Amino acid sequence: QVRLVESGGGLVQAGGSLRLSCAASGRTFSSYTMAWFRQAPGKERAFVAAIRRSGGRTGYADSVKGRFTISGDNAKNTVNLQMNSLKPEDTAVYYCAATNSYFIGTSTTDYDTWGQGTQVTVSS
Repeated sequence: QVRLVESGGGLVQAGGSLRLSCAASGRTFSSYTMAWFRQAPGKERAFVAAIRRSGGRTGYADSVKGRFTISGDNAKNTVNLQMNSLKPEDTAVYYCAATNSYFIGTSTTDYDTWGQGTQVTVSS
Protein backbone atom coordinates (compact mmCIF):
# COMPACT_ATOMS: atom_id res chain seq x y z
CA GLN A 1 0.00 0.00 0.00
CA VAL A 2 1.03 3.58 -0.66
CA ARG A 3 0.66 6.25 2.02
CA LEU A 4 0.49 9.93 1.09
CA VAL A 5 1.14 12.81 3.47
CA GLU A 6 0.61 16.44 2.42
CA SER A 7 2.27 19.48 3.92
CA GLY A 8 2.76 23.16 3.19
CA GLY A 9 -0.73 24.55 3.48
CA GLY A 10 -1.50 27.77 5.31
CA LEU A 11 -2.89 31.28 5.12
CA VAL A 12 -1.68 33.68 2.45
CA GLN A 13 -2.84 36.98 1.00
CA ALA A 14 -4.16 37.21 -2.52
CA GLY A 15 -1.30 37.44 -4.98
CA GLY A 16 0.98 35.45 -2.74
CA SER A 17 2.53 32.01 -3.14
CA LEU A 18 2.52 28.66 -1.36
CA ARG A 19 4.28 25.39 -2.03
CA LEU A 20 2.57 22.13 -1.18
CA SER A 21 4.42 18.86 -0.84
CA CYS A 22 3.21 15.28 -0.91
CA ALA A 23 5.44 12.57 0.49
CA ALA A 24 4.73 9.03 -0.66
CA SER A 25 5.79 5.95 1.28
CA GLY A 26 5.17 2.26 0.93
CA ARG A 27 4.93 0.60 -2.47
CA THR A 28 5.66 3.85 -4.30
CA PHE A 29 6.91 2.08 -7.42
CA SER A 30 3.27 1.33 -8.16
CA SER A 31 2.25 5.00 -8.13
CA TYR A 32 2.75 5.90 -11.78
CA THR A 33 0.65 9.06 -11.75
CA MET A 34 0.20 11.49 -8.90
CA ALA A 35 -2.15 14.41 -8.69
CA TRP A 36 -3.50 17.27 -6.64
CA PHE A 37 -7.19 17.85 -6.11
CA ARG A 38 -8.94 20.47 -4.02
CA GLN A 39 -12.26 20.75 -2.27
CA ALA A 40 -13.82 24.03 -1.26
CA PRO A 41 -16.64 24.16 1.32
CA GLY A 42 -19.90 22.98 -0.18
CA LYS A 43 -18.26 21.93 -3.44
CA GLU A 44 -17.13 18.66 -4.94
CA ARG A 45 -13.50 17.65 -4.99
CA ALA A 46 -11.94 19.02 -8.18
CA PHE A 47 -8.84 18.23 -10.22
CA VAL A 48 -5.95 20.70 -10.00
CA ALA A 49 -2.88 19.11 -11.56
CA ALA A 50 -1.23 15.76 -12.20
CA ILE A 51 2.16 14.38 -13.16
CA ARG A 52 3.24 11.07 -14.60
CA ARG A 53 6.25 9.87 -12.60
CA SER A 54 7.90 8.36 -15.68
CA GLY A 55 8.63 11.05 -18.23
CA GLY A 56 7.19 13.89 -16.20
CA ARG A 57 4.15 14.59 -18.37
CA THR A 58 1.79 16.99 -16.64
CA GLY A 59 -1.80 18.14 -16.83
CA TYR A 60 -3.56 21.14 -15.30
CA ALA A 61 -7.04 22.42 -14.71
CA ASP A 62 -7.78 25.52 -16.78
CA SER A 63 -8.34 27.53 -13.62
CA VAL A 64 -4.71 27.11 -12.48
CA LYS A 65 -2.79 27.05 -15.77
CA GLY A 66 0.02 29.59 -15.75
CA ARG A 67 -0.18 30.00 -11.97
CA PHE A 68 0.44 26.52 -10.54
CA THR A 69 3.29 24.15 -11.33
CA ILE A 70 3.42 20.48 -10.39
CA SER A 71 6.77 18.74 -10.11
CA GLY A 72 8.08 15.45 -8.85
CA ASP A 73 11.23 14.07 -7.28
CA ASN A 74 11.23 10.33 -7.87
CA ALA A 75 14.34 9.81 -5.76
CA LYS A 76 12.60 11.35 -2.76
CA ASN A 77 9.13 10.05 -3.66
CA THR A 78 7.66 13.53 -3.40
CA VAL A 79 5.36 15.61 -5.55
CA ASN A 80 5.16 19.35 -5.14
CA LEU A 81 2.65 21.97 -6.16
CA GLN A 82 4.00 25.49 -6.50
CA MET A 83 1.10 27.92 -6.34
CA ASN A 84 1.68 31.51 -7.43
CA SER A 85 -0.64 34.48 -7.89
CA LEU A 86 -3.09 32.92 -5.48
CA LYS A 87 -6.70 34.08 -5.50
CA PRO A 88 -9.38 33.84 -2.80
CA GLU A 89 -11.16 31.27 -4.97
CA ASP A 90 -8.15 28.98 -4.56
CA THR A 91 -9.14 28.53 -0.92
CA ALA A 92 -9.78 24.84 -0.31
CA VAL A 93 -8.46 21.67 1.25
CA TYR A 94 -5.84 20.31 -1.12
CA TYR A 95 -5.45 16.55 -1.46
CA CYS A 96 -2.66 14.49 -2.95
CA ALA A 97 -3.70 11.40 -4.90
CA ALA A 98 -1.98 8.50 -6.61
CA THR A 99 -2.77 5.72 -9.05
CA ASN A 100 -0.88 2.87 -10.68
CA SER A 101 -2.19 3.96 -14.07
CA TYR A 102 -0.17 5.92 -16.62
CA PHE A 103 -3.33 7.78 -17.58
CA ILE A 104 -3.44 11.37 -16.34
CA GLY A 105 -6.99 11.35 -15.10
CA THR A 106 -8.95 14.35 -13.93
CA SER A 107 -11.66 12.54 -12.02
CA THR A 108 -11.49 11.44 -8.40
CA THR A 109 -12.38 7.94 -9.57
CA ASP A 110 -9.13 7.78 -11.56
CA TYR A 111 -7.15 7.65 -8.30
CA ASP A 112 -7.23 5.03 -5.58
CA THR A 113 -4.93 6.41 -2.91
CA TRP A 114 -5.45 9.72 -1.10
CA GLY A 115 -3.75 11.81 1.52
CA GLN A 116 -5.52 13.45 4.44
CA GLY A 117 -5.46 16.93 2.90
CA THR A 118 -3.95 20.28 3.80
CA GLN A 119 -5.84 23.56 4.15
CA VAL A 120 -5.00 26.50 1.90
CA THR A 121 -6.68 29.80 2.71
CA VAL A 122 -6.23 32.87 0.52
CA SER A 123 -7.42 36.15 2.01
CA SER A 124 -8.55 39.07 -0.11
